[in-house]
Amino acid sequence: VQLVESGGGPVQTGGSLRLSCAVSGVTLDDYAIAWFRQAPGKEREEVSLISRRIGVTNYVDSVKGRFTISSDNAKNTVDLQMDNLKAEDTAVYYCAAVTGTWPDQLFPRAWGQGTQVFVSS
Repeated sequence: VQLVESGGGPVQTGGSLRLSCAVSGVTLDDYAIAWFRQAPGKEREEVSLISRRIGVTNYVDSVKGRFTISSDNAKNTVDLQMDNLKAEDTAVYYCAAVTGTWPDQLFPRAWGQGTQVFVSS
């Protein structure tokens, strides 16, 4: 299983970025795909999850209404549209193929390399 993130970069407060996770080796029906982030000096946290198999999406409270997760079966990709970005969204964002239950019992089976998001005021 391979996951490759893209789309990070610098952005101003209130701006938008779209992250993409390209998945290979498995289909989006085999695993749920989750986005995680880790800010400097902080623990990694779950941001969002999509499961095509059971038809659900989940978000951490701090991004609800601002972030949208979606999947493209034809491309085998999972995107994270991030709008109205805040300084506290600055982090390295990772996608992962996961099993388990949102949010506290996720078991990542494979990780991407991460993409940096930097939100400046």
